[in-house]
Amino acid sequence: MKVLQFRLATLLRLREAVRDERRRQLAETLRAADAIVARRDDIDAELKKLKRCPAASAGAINVDRLLDADRYEALLHLERRQVDLQRTTIDVDIEKRRNALLAADRDVRALEQLYETQERLQQAEGDRRRMKELDETAQLRHVALTVRGGIQSAIRTPAACS
Repeated sequence: MKVLQFRLATLLRLREAVRDERRRQLAETLRAADAIVARRDDIDAELKKLKRCPAASAGAINVDRLLDADRYEALLHLERRQVDLQRTTIDVDIEKRRNALLAADRDVRALEQLYETQERLQQAEGDRRRMKELDETAQLRHVALTVRGGIQSAIRTPAACS
C-alpha cells in the first residue's frame, strides 16, 4: 500500500510550530508570574518582620531610626502595590496566551483529524481494491475449475459409452 501523501503536511508543521511557540510563551509568562508572587511573598515577610520588631524600643527613642523604619515600611507598601499591579497585568497576559494556545491547539487538532480521515479513506480504498482483486481471482479460479471439470467430464463421457 502506498504511503498517504497529506497535501496539508506543510501547513500542519507550521501550525505545530505556532502551537509550540504559544506554549513556550505561556510557560515564560507563568514563570514571570511565579517570580512576581515570590517577590510579593518576600515583601509580605519583610512587612511582618517590621511589625514584630518595632523601631521604638524601651528606653531612649531614636527619631532617625523611627523615621527610617517608617520610610522603609512606606516603601515596602508602595512596592507591594506595584507588585499587585504587575500581577494583575500578567494575569491578563496569561489569559490571552492561554487562549492563543487553545486556538493554536485547535488548529493543529483539526488538521490532524483531517489527516486521520484521509488515512482511513485511503485504507478503506486499499481494502476495497484488495477485495475486488480477491473476488476476481476467485471468479477466474471458479471458471477455470468449471471449464476443466467440463472438459474432464466430456473426456470421460465418450470413454464410458464405448
